[in-house]
Amino acid sequence: MANGQWPNSKKQKKMAYDKFNILTSTAVPLPIENVDTDQIIPARFLKAIERKGFGDNLFRDWRYNQDNSPKEDFVLNDATYTGKILVGGKNFGSGSSREHAAWAVYDYGFRCVISSFFADIFRGNCLNIGVLPVQVSAEFLQKIFGEIEKNPAAEFEVNLPEQKVTILTTGESESFHINDYKKGNMTNGFDDIDYLLNIKDSIQEFAKTRPF
Repeated sequence: MANGQWPNSKKQKKMAYDKFNILTSTAVPLPIENVDTDQIIPARFLKAIERKGFGDNLFRDWRYNQDNSPKEDFVLNDATYTGKILVGGKNFGSGSSREHAAWAVYDYGFRCVISSFFADIFRGNCLNIGVLPVQVSAEFLQKIFGEIEKNPAAEFEVNLPEQKVTILTTGESESFHINDYKKGNMTNGFDDIDYLLNIKDSIQEFAKTRPF
């Protein structure tokens, strides 16, 4: 973000992931606290180094029995609940720092996770690959869970430019915080490397002014 400004859009190159602006979607509820990264993606599935295929094993031990048959009582196996928003309990993404957990969330199709608290490293990993972690108050989180329970088809709007999440069926909303740099990357579809590539000219010009 050179001089506090983002690169001119005409000069922008490839995007690491889809741009995030306003997401309107139904949501999948997972009202469990302290969901750690080993539950999100078990360690035995961390051999791959590309970001593809991890969604198949998202919450693997909660989704499937040992014979690989789906556990009918797990929410991802319940066709009642669909959407690009995952709503989790407090302290979501705790445990080890594996970035594969965020990859699994993204690869499954979620573009936003809402919780009342996120582990810092998991939050950062999500922001680096295009998943928006939205932290709301415990009270507002319960309102979201309650609305989904009452009406699984209820839609929610996550507005990144305004930094606000809204329960569309009731009109209730709450603001959320995001680092300005990460917000800019999300709205442009950039990871950290893409951002640097898109200010390459500015970096080179600045380097010319250095005495070494």
